[in-house]
Amino acid sequence: MISTFFRRDRLLLWGGMLLVGILLPRFSSSGLMISLLCQIGIMMIFALSYNVLLGQTGLLSFGHAIYYGAGAFATMHLLNAIGKEGSVVHVALLPLGGGVAALLLGILLGWVTTKKAGTTFAMISLGIGEMVAASSLMFPVVFGGEAGVSGNRVIDKIGLFGVTFGPQVQVYYLIVAWVFVAAMGMFALTQTPLGRMANAVRDNPERAEFVGYNTQWVRYIMLVLSGFFAGIAGGLTALTYEIVTAETLNAYTSGAVLLMTFVGGIGFFYGPMIGAILIVIMQILVGGITHAWQLYFGLLFLFMVLRAPGGFASLIAIQRRLYAAGLFGRVAPWYLVSGIPGALMLVGLIGLIEMTYAALSDEEGEGAIATIKLLGEDYALNTFGPWLAAAAVTLAGYALLQLANRRLFREWNGALATLQGDND
Repeated sequence: MISTFFRRDRLLLWGGMLLVGILLPRFSSSGLMISLLCQIGIMMIFALSYNVLLGQTGLLSFGHAIYYGAGAFATMHLLNAIGKEGSVVHVALLPLGGGVAALLLGILLGWVTTKKAGTTFAMISLGIGEMVAASSLMFPVVFGGEAGVSGNRVIDKIGLFGVTFGPQVQVYYLIVAWVFVAAMGMFALTQTPLGRMANAVRDNPERAEFVGYNTQWVRYIMLVLSGFFAGIAGGLTALTYEIVTAETLNAYTSGAVLLMTFVGGIGFFYGPMIGAILIVIMQILVGGITHAWQLYFGLLFLFMVLRAPGGFASLIAIQRRLYAAGLFGRVAPWYLVSGIPGALMLVGLIGLIEMTYAALSDEEGEGAIATIKLLGEDYALNTFGPWLAAAAVTLAGYALLQLANRRLFREWNGALATLQGDND
């Protein structure tokens, strides 16, 4: 396991990822960008922890947010407890306390949850998740009621080497460090005998039991470890926003991490990281542009289910195989040919969605919006012109995309057949 983990190519990859994380704020130091990067880093850990269950062990959980929330609340209480007696070193280690709190919660609830796998596990996790989320408002001493629990991460005015965690960029670098440590830890877990046995339990639990392994114990241990890393993500959330509310425990948070993991690709270790980047960007950047961002996210999810059920990571893996075999140049030009009508269709579809959303909205109680600004121009929604133009662009883009895709898929399938023949 050690020799596999410390392979030269993997060390270079880990080092490259760390270097990119360190250099990203140099390209843009705006508050929005730093906040976006912080959220992406936190969600990377959270999505990777969820994939320990779904991708590695085959457990579909609808209540993973309770471990994330437990880590967040525990970290906030620890932050308030150390107060003026603490230092930046204590603050930097607080996410570990959140991870331990989530680990203890996993030990407490995990045995009941993992008695069964499949649909039964999913329903039990949903029930326990909703129970914990509903109970959060009943214990204001722990969860702070509707206002939540808040604190101040700047407990050391002088700090160590000038680090006080007051500026957001300092918190970002703390998140980068924890992402690096947590990701390496979870990857190392996949290379251990426990990780391999979790894969066996996922693929064929009957055979795993036949060779002498207790499948419930394997599921239980993996759930506890998954909760630990989710608690670290929750702890980082508490330090970043300095407030934790009951929303960190609810079903929306559990659903969001599930979608991040699926869109990114559950069959690949780095898949959830890609999903976290995409979903956070949609939530923050696209959500800041349009109120209909959830509809766009739904369409993206539908597209992934129909066209790429293996997630974005599976598409990247195919391109890597084609490139390694010298076949990527065969299909690359056709990506561009299909991309142009695809972009045209997307522009028309966005226009239709935005106009429909504006026409149906009644935010001020004075009726629907009469005009909308798209691409820097104002369009009247009570005329047929903008609607016909958007519909025509969408249909034309779709028709051209179908024609282009025929050749693209022909070349793609031919390249994959050649690749398969070389492997045989």
